[in-house]
Amino acid sequence: MTTAPLAGRLDGLLFFPVTAFAPDGSVDLDTFRAHVRAGVDAGAAAVFACCGTGEFHALTPEEFRDCVAAAVEETAGRVPVVAGAGYGTALAVRYARLAEEAGADGLLAMPPYLVVADQAGLLRHYTELAAATSLDVIVYQRDNAILTPATAVALARTDGIIGLKDGLGDLDLMQRIVSAVRAEGLDLLYFNGLPTAELTVPAYRGIGVTLYSSAVFCFAPDVALAFHRALTTGDDTTVNRLVDDFYRPLVELRAQGQGYAVSLVKAAVRRGGLDVGHVRPPLSEPAPEHVDALMLLVEQGRAALKELGA
Repeated sequence: MTTAPLAGRLDGLLFFPVTAFAPDGSVDLDTFRAHVRAGVDAGAAAVFACCGTGEFHALTPEEFRDCVAAAVEETAGRVPVVAGAGYGTALAVRYARLAEEAGADGLLAMPPYLVVADQAGLLRHYTELAAATSLDVIVYQRDNAILTPATAVALARTDGIIGLKDGLGDLDLMQRIVSAVRAEGLDLLYFNGLPTAELTVPAYRGIGVTLYSSAVFCFAPDVALAFHRALTTGDDTTVNRLVDDFYRPLVELRAQGQGYAVSLVKAAVRRGGLDVGHVRPPLSEPAPEHVDALMLLVEQGRAALKELGA
């Protein structure tokens, strides 16, 4: 783990690698390492290991620990490594401590498993998780873990909690959260965590949410980086062209299958030449024709970049 504060290091495109599995279903650490290494070499600003795209839900604690340790070794301090942590509080704390032992720089706290908790319960859950290790925590808002502005303010006051990642997509709620935290003189990092964040990044930037995770970076880092560069430099022509030719069709394709936010990404990584294996149950493989359609979209996005000289 590096000594530099995590909040100051999360500036750029965030990489959420898939977890590689061998033909027998076991974790393939060598291939996972290659995937992480390629992402960092391509220009990722951080590695979020064993999170949603990395099938956290399907990993045993031992597999999780080994993957996080592998990511830490491969990044070698060049960029921070943030690990997932989830389920109920006791298990989330266990995963957090395993991540700390493996050398991670921070945690992405995913929603508690199964139950729909009230705000007091969610606050207690994240507070206990933050207190369990020295790692900084980013809370992932989605599904059964939706926060009110008052709860977000309480989290911003909690030692160890540095950020909020939004996977809900309610811009009205996010604006109220940002406003409430700011009005109290507090700071949080905010992340757009929707499955294809690039489609909504322009809207999120309007309320001050500039960081985002890019699933596209897993299989087309050149396209993802070109979009990020255009966004940050005000190149609206490139941003709009990639939204029209690549990201909007990608979202429409992703909507054609359950679990495609993970399985379609993983299939695209395989098609790109790195055999990361298949998804684990309960996820299923995407239809071959949908993978074909995705690869055509990648070609279309690259053609647009070439035409624009971006």
